[in-house]
Amino acid sequence: MSRFILLCSLFLIVGCKENQTKKIPESPRRITTIDSVKITEVIERKFKTFEGLADTTFVRLADFSDGFVYDMRYATENNFLKAQVYECAECYTRVKTAKALIRANNEFKKKGVRIKFFDCYRPNSVQYKMWKIVPNPQYVANPVKGSIHNKGGAVDITLVSLEGDELEMGTDFDFFGKRAYHDNFDLPQEILDNRKLLKETMEKYGFWSIRTEWWHYNLSAASNDKIADFKWDCITNN
Repeated sequence: MSRFILLCSLFLIVGCKENQTKKIPESPRRITTIDSVKITEVIERKFKTFEGLADTTFVRLADFSDGFVYDMRYATENNFLKAQVYECAECYTRVKTAKALIRANNEFKKKGVRIKFFDCYRPNSVQYKMWKIVPNPQYVANPVKGSIHNKGGAVDITLVSLEGDELEMGTDFDFFGKRAYHDNFDLPQEILDNRKLLKETMEKYGFWSIRTEWWHYNLSAASNDKIADFKWDCITNN
Protein backbone atom coordinates (compact mmCIF):
# COMPACT_ATOMS: atom_id res chain seq x y z
CA MET A 1 0.00 0.00 0.00
CA SER A 2 2.78 2.39 0.94
CA ARG A 3 4.56 1.55 -2.32
CA PHE A 4 1.41 2.46 -4.28
CA ILE A 5 1.15 5.79 -2.45
CA LEU A 6 4.81 6.50 -3.20
CA LEU A 7 4.34 5.87 -6.94
CA CYS A 8 1.28 8.14 -7.07
CA SER A 9 3.23 10.88 -5.34
CA LEU A 10 6.01 10.61 -7.92
CA PHE A 11 3.51 10.90 -10.79
CA LEU A 12 1.98 13.99 -9.20
CA ILE A 13 5.38 15.69 -8.75
CA VAL A 14 6.39 15.03 -12.37
CA GLY A 15 3.01 16.27 -13.60
CA CYS A 16 3.33 19.48 -11.61
CA LYS A 17 6.81 20.13 -13.01
CA GLU A 18 5.55 19.63 -16.57
CA ASN A 19 2.72 22.06 -15.97
CA GLN A 20 5.17 24.57 -14.56
CA THR A 21 7.32 24.46 -17.69
CA LYS A 22 4.44 24.83 -20.17
CA LYS A 23 3.98 28.40 -21.51
CA ILE A 24 0.48 29.70 -21.49
CA PRO A 25 -0.21 31.24 -24.95
CA GLU A 26 -0.73 35.01 -24.84
CA SER A 27 -4.07 36.39 -25.91
CA PRO A 28 -3.86 38.31 -29.18
CA ARG A 29 -3.62 42.07 -28.60
CA ARG A 30 -5.37 44.69 -30.68
CA ILE A 31 -3.09 47.62 -31.45
CA THR A 32 -4.77 50.82 -32.58
CA THR A 33 -2.56 53.49 -34.13
CA ILE A 34 -3.30 57.16 -34.58
CA ASP A 35 -3.40 56.67 -38.34
CA SER A 36 -6.05 53.97 -38.12
CA VAL A 37 -8.12 56.20 -35.87
CA LYS A 38 -7.95 58.99 -38.43
CA ILE A 39 -8.97 56.62 -41.22
CA THR A 40 -11.91 55.40 -39.14
CA GLU A 41 -12.99 58.96 -38.47
CA VAL A 42 -12.97 59.79 -42.19
CA ILE A 43 -14.95 56.66 -43.05
CA GLU A 44 -17.57 57.28 -40.36
CA ARG A 45 -17.96 61.01 -40.97
CA LYS A 46 -21.52 61.95 -41.77
CA PHE A 47 -22.28 64.91 -44.00
CA LYS A 48 -25.28 67.17 -43.80
CA THR A 49 -28.03 66.98 -46.40
CA PHE A 50 -29.84 69.79 -48.21
CA GLU A 51 -33.22 68.40 -47.22
CA GLY A 52 -35.49 71.13 -45.91
CA LEU A 53 -33.09 73.97 -46.77
CA ALA A 54 -34.18 76.85 -49.00
CA ASP A 55 -32.04 77.45 -52.08
CA THR A 56 -31.02 80.86 -50.71
CA THR A 57 -29.78 79.54 -47.33
CA PHE A 58 -26.07 80.02 -46.67
CA VAL A 59 -24.19 76.77 -46.00
CA ARG A 60 -20.61 75.75 -45.29
CA LEU A 61 -19.58 73.63 -48.24
CA ALA A 62 -17.27 71.34 -46.23
CA ASP A 63 -20.30 70.19 -44.20
CA PHE A 64 -21.83 68.64 -47.32
CA SER A 65 -18.84 67.13 -49.14
CA ASP A 66 -15.20 66.25 -48.56
CA GLY A 67 -14.42 66.21 -52.27
CA PHE A 68 -13.03 69.74 -52.52
CA VAL A 69 -9.68 71.41 -51.81
CA TYR A 70 -9.37 74.88 -50.24
CA ASP A 71 -6.80 77.67 -50.44
CA MET A 72 -8.78 80.66 -49.20
CA ARG A 73 -6.40 83.42 -50.19
CA TYR A 74 -8.22 86.37 -48.61
CA ALA A 75 -7.84 84.75 -45.19
CA THR A 76 -4.10 85.25 -45.75
CA GLU A 77 -1.86 87.97 -47.13
CA ASN A 78 -1.12 85.86 -50.22
CA ASN A 79 -3.39 87.84 -52.56
CA PHE A 80 -3.27 90.93 -54.74
CA LEU A 81 -4.42 93.10 -51.83
CA LYS A 82 -1.43 91.99 -49.75
CA ALA A 83 -3.82 92.00 -46.79
CA GLN A 84 -5.93 89.53 -44.83
CA VAL A 85 -9.60 90.52 -45.04
CA TYR A 86 -11.26 87.37 -43.67
CA GLU A 87 -10.90 86.45 -40.00
CA CYS A 88 -10.64 82.77 -40.90
CA ALA A 89 -10.67 80.54 -43.95
CA GLU A 90 -14.15 79.26 -44.79
CA CYS A 91 -16.10 78.57 -47.96
CA TYR A 92 -19.80 79.42 -47.74
CA THR A 93 -22.30 79.64 -50.60
CA ARG A 94 -26.06 79.60 -51.07
CA VAL A 95 -27.61 76.11 -51.15
CA LYS A 96 -28.29 76.26 -54.90
CA THR A 97 -24.66 77.18 -55.57
CA ALA A 98 -23.41 74.37 -53.33
CA LYS A 99 -25.61 71.82 -55.11
CA ALA A 100 -24.30 72.90 -58.52
CA LEU A 101 -20.69 72.81 -57.30
CA ILE A 102 -21.04 69.29 -55.93
CA ARG A 103 -22.60 68.08 -59.19
CA ALA A 104 -19.80 69.69 -61.22
CA ASN A 105 -17.15 68.26 -58.91
CA ASN A 106 -18.58 64.77 -59.22
CA GLU A 107 -18.04 64.99 -62.97
CA PHE A 108 -14.55 66.42 -62.55
CA LYS A 109 -13.59 63.52 -60.26
CA LYS A 110 -14.56 61.02 -62.95
CA LYS A 111 -11.88 62.71 -65.08
CA GLY A 112 -9.24 62.51 -62.35
CA VAL A 113 -9.43 66.11 -61.09
CA ARG A 114 -11.42 68.15 -58.58
CA ILE A 115 -12.19 71.75 -57.63
CA LYS A 116 -9.90 73.87 -55.49
CA PHE A 117 -11.34 77.10 -54.05
CA PHE A 118 -9.63 80.46 -53.68
CA ASP A 119 -12.76 82.39 -52.70
CA CYS A 120 -16.49 81.73 -52.22
CA TYR A 121 -19.22 83.85 -50.66
CA ARG A 122 -17.89 87.24 -49.57
CA PRO A 123 -19.78 89.34 -47.02
CA ASN A 124 -20.52 92.85 -48.27
CA SER A 125 -18.62 94.31 -45.32
CA VAL A 126 -15.50 92.50 -46.60
CA GLN A 127 -16.17 93.99 -50.03
CA TYR A 128 -15.95 97.42 -48.39
CA LYS A 129 -12.61 96.43 -46.81
CA MET A 130 -11.27 95.40 -50.20
CA TRP A 131 -12.55 98.59 -51.83
CA LYS A 132 -10.81 100.67 -49.18
CA ILE A 133 -7.50 98.98 -49.99
CA VAL A 134 -7.93 98.99 -53.78
CA PRO A 135 -10.71 101.40 -54.85
CA ASN A 136 -10.49 100.43 -58.49
CA PRO A 137 -13.50 98.78 -60.23
CA GLN A 138 -11.11 97.09 -62.64
CA TYR A 139 -9.94 94.88 -59.78
CA VAL A 140 -12.58 95.15 -57.02
CA ALA A 141 -16.35 95.47 -57.44
CA ASN A 142 -17.78 98.65 -55.93
CA PRO A 143 -19.41 97.51 -52.64
CA VAL A 144 -22.35 99.86 -53.15
CA LYS A 145 -23.37 97.83 -56.18
CA GLY A 146 -21.76 94.65 -54.90
CA SER A 147 -20.77 91.51 -56.77
CA ILE A 148 -22.19 88.02 -57.13
CA HIS A 149 -19.58 86.99 -54.55
CA ASN A 150 -21.64 89.09 -52.11
CA LYS A 151 -24.75 87.17 -53.13
CA GLY A 152 -23.28 83.73 -52.45
CA GLY A 153 -23.34 82.76 -56.11
CA ALA A 154 -19.74 83.28 -57.27
CA VAL A 155 -16.59 81.25 -56.71
CA ASP A 156 -12.93 81.61 -57.64
CA ILE A 157 -11.54 78.19 -58.44
CA THR A 158 -8.97 76.06 -60.21
CA LEU A 159 -8.53 72.33 -60.81
CA VAL A 160 -6.18 69.95 -59.01
CA SER A 161 -5.40 66.28 -59.41
CA LEU A 162 -7.05 63.86 -56.99
CA GLU A 163 -3.76 64.01 -55.06
CA GLY A 164 -3.98 67.81 -54.82
CA ASP A 165 -1.49 68.98 -57.47
CA GLU A 166 -2.69 72.07 -59.34
CA LEU A 167 -3.23 71.86 -63.07
CA GLU A 168 -1.33 74.43 -65.12
CA MET A 169 -3.61 77.38 -65.90
CA GLY A 170 -1.06 79.88 -67.17
CA THR A 171 -1.24 82.37 -64.29
CA ASP A 172 -1.80 82.43 -60.56
CA PHE A 173 -5.17 83.37 -59.09
CA ASP A 174 -5.90 87.12 -59.28
CA PHE A 175 -3.40 87.79 -62.03
CA PHE A 176 -4.70 90.88 -63.80
CA GLY A 177 -3.37 90.78 -67.31
CA LYS A 178 -4.06 89.44 -70.80
CA ARG A 179 -2.48 86.07 -70.00
CA ALA A 180 -5.47 85.35 -67.70
CA TYR A 181 -8.08 86.09 -70.40
CA HIS A 182 -10.28 83.28 -71.68
CA ASP A 183 -9.95 84.58 -75.24
CA ASN A 184 -6.16 84.58 -75.13
CA PHE A 185 -5.23 81.50 -77.14
CA ASP A 186 -1.54 82.35 -77.43
CA LEU A 187 -0.73 79.83 -74.70
CA PRO A 188 0.62 76.26 -74.55
CA GLN A 189 -1.95 73.62 -75.50
CA GLU A 190 -1.89 72.07 -72.02
CA ILE A 191 -3.06 75.35 -70.49
CA LEU A 192 -5.76 75.82 -73.11
CA ASP A 193 -7.01 72.26 -72.54
CA ASN A 194 -7.12 72.71 -68.75
CA ARG A 195 -9.02 75.99 -69.02
CA LYS A 196 -11.41 74.43 -71.52
CA LEU A 197 -12.12 71.51 -69.19
CA LEU A 198 -12.83 73.91 -66.32
CA LYS A 199 -14.98 76.27 -68.36
CA GLU A 200 -17.07 73.74 -70.26
CA THR A 201 -17.80 71.64 -67.19
CA MET A 202 -18.77 74.63 -65.04
CA GLU A 203 -21.02 75.99 -67.79
CA LYS A 204 -22.70 72.59 -68.03
CA TYR A 205 -23.84 73.01 -64.42
CA GLY A 206 -25.18 76.54 -64.70
CA PHE A 207 -22.13 78.75 -64.22
CA TRP A 208 -20.81 81.46 -66.51
CA SER A 209 -17.34 82.95 -66.70
CA ILE A 210 -15.75 86.39 -66.86
CA ARG A 211 -13.67 87.01 -69.98
CA THR A 212 -10.67 88.44 -68.11
CA GLU A 213 -10.46 85.92 -65.25
CA TRP A 214 -10.07 82.19 -65.97
CA TRP A 215 -10.74 81.37 -62.28
CA HIS A 216 -14.03 83.24 -61.73
CA TYR A 217 -17.45 81.59 -62.12
CA ASN A 218 -20.95 82.92 -61.38
CA LEU A 219 -24.04 80.79 -60.95
CA SER A 220 -26.65 82.13 -63.37
CA ALA A 221 -29.48 81.33 -60.95
CA ALA A 222 -27.92 83.61 -58.31
CA SER A 223 -27.79 86.78 -60.40
CA ASN A 224 -30.99 88.24 -58.93
CA ASP A 225 -30.29 87.32 -55.30
CA LYS A 226 -29.83 90.08 -52.75
CA ILE A 227 -26.43 91.30 -51.59
CA ALA A 228 -25.78 89.80 -48.16
CA ASP A 229 -23.58 90.48 -45.18
CA PHE A 230 -24.00 87.12 -43.44
CA LYS A 231 -20.89 86.40 -41.33
CA TRP A 232 -19.79 82.92 -40.33
CA ASP A 233 -18.35 81.85 -36.98
CA CYS A 234 -14.71 80.85 -37.04
CA ILE A 235 -14.28 77.24 -35.89
CA THR A 236 -11.11 75.36 -35.09
CA ASN A 237 -11.99 71.87 -36.34
CA ASN A 238 -12.63 71.62 -40.08
